[in-house]
Formats: sequence, C-alpha cells, structure tokens
Amino acid sequence: MLVLNCSTKLLILEKVLKTHFPESLKVYGAVMNINRGNPFQKEVVLDSWPDFKAVITRRQKEAETDNLDHYTNAYAVFYKDVRAYQRLLEEHDVINWDQVFQIQGLQSELCDVSKAVANSRKLDVKLTSFKAVRFSPVSTQPDTSFLTSSPPRLTYLSVADADLLNRTWSRGGNEQCLRYLAHLIACFPSVCVRDEKGNPVSWSITDQFATMCHGYTLPEHRRKGYSRLVALTLAGKLHSRGFPCQGNVLDDNAASIGLLKSVHADFLPCRFHRLILTPAAFAGQVHL
Repeated sequence: MLVLNCSTKLLILEKVLKTHFPESLKVYGAVMNINRGNPFQKEVVLDSWPDFKAVITRRQKEAETDNLDHYTNAYAVFYKDVRAYQRLLEEHDVINWDQVFQIQGLQSELCDVSKAVANSRKLDVKLTSFKAVRFSPVSTQPDTSFLTSSPPRLTYLSVADADLLNRTWSRGGNEQCLRYLAHLIACFPSVCVRDEKGNPVSWSITDQFATMCHGYTLPEHRRKGYSRLVALTLAGKLHSRGFPCQGNVLDDNAASIGLLKSVHADFLPCRFHRLILTPAAFAGQVHL
C-alpha cells in the first residue's frame, strides 16, 4: 500500500486517470477535488507508483468521522487488474472495516470482489447498480427564456436548504445525511430554482466524486421545465471548472431517463455500482 501525498504525483495521476475514461470517472472526480483544495479531506491509496494497477480514494485518517455515516465514509475504486484491487482491499489498514461505509466504481468485477472480502469479515453488503451517464461539453444549452420575470429565480443552494434536501432525498431522512448534504452544498457547485418566497423548488447538487446527484423538483412545480434547466446549468458550471459532468440514474426512473435523453446525455457502456457495507455491530442502526 502506498498513500500518494505528493502534489506533483497527484496531478500526474489525474492525467493518467483521464486516459481510462469512463471506468475511472469516480476516482478521477475525487482526485480532481483533492488537487483543488481537498474540501472533503480525501487521500489516494495505490498498490504501487508510478505503474499502479489499482487505486482507491478514501477519507483521510485524521478526518473526523461518524461510524454510521456511509455517505461520507465512501471509497471510490479504479483498477487495471482486479487481482491488484483485491490484494489492496485485503491489505491491513487500507479500509476501515469497523464502520459503515460505501465502495463505488464503474467496473463490474468490483462487486464480486468487494462482496467476497466483506463476507469474509462478516459484513452485510447492499448493492445498487445504476445506468451511468455523462454530459458532453457541447450538450444542449439551457433555455432560460421563461425566467424573464422574477421570480422564479435561477440561483444556487445554501447550507440552510440542507434540511429540505434531506427530507426529499430517497436516501435521506437522517442526521448523517443532513450533515453530508450541508457539507456538499458548502463545498461543491449546486443549482436551484427559487420561488417568490425564496424557497428552492427544483435543484441538483454535486457530490465528493464530482457527480451530479439529488436532482429533484417539488411535485407541485413539475412539468415547468425546471429539471431540465437545473441539470443543464449545473452541467455547464462543472464543465466551466474543468470537471467531467457525470451522473447516475436507476433503471426504473423513467422520468429522469427521459430527461437525460432529451438533453442528449451520453449513456455510458459501463454501469455505476454502489455497495454499502455494514459491520454486525451496527446492524439495524443504519439508514440505507
């Protein structure tokens, strides 16, 4: 195991990961954020350098953690050789197996390997897989003509809006998620539409892996074009900062899939996989 701390080497890693799109997108997004101030206190672990075969991004050991917060306790994975990933996973002190956490990536073999190692350690594993998508820089431009009067107003979220996002997110509704969402809003780009009272009615945020997530419009404000406007505006904001604009969508989310097709997002050949791993000590205490 090697922890890559050198800023020059981290920039080199960023360039190398770019040559392995789309499978490296999650790790690439995390490394980009590390190289731009590291607001989520991440670090990079590799099997070797410079000729690495597996790389994992994780929370820094000195960062404050909550053992139930699988949102923040998240690892992104990319490998050139799945056996190297398995060896890294099994190595002492790479993963904190004593807390609830998630592993995510865009390579299918990581599911079986991660589950096998987790099962050997008596952890429960919940796997969810998604369609992976990416917006191209020349994607459809947002139509803002219907915002000629104010309100509604196109703007960004504030930390004060985290409670609303926590209540409306299918993965939310708990203390850990509230804290996580507030941290995302404070650190990364977001876009929202606000009504005449200044309340968000449609929004999307960016996570620690530079992925667009929690795109949501309140039911009473749907079919007004807000979701399309928010998605395209956030995609443009990410592209302007040099980030690849990526997202995930569940196979049965017909509305979001329709929206993504209408804005000519690219559906990637690989799938996004997220595993949430729970030690027996925390069984029944975790909001998944």
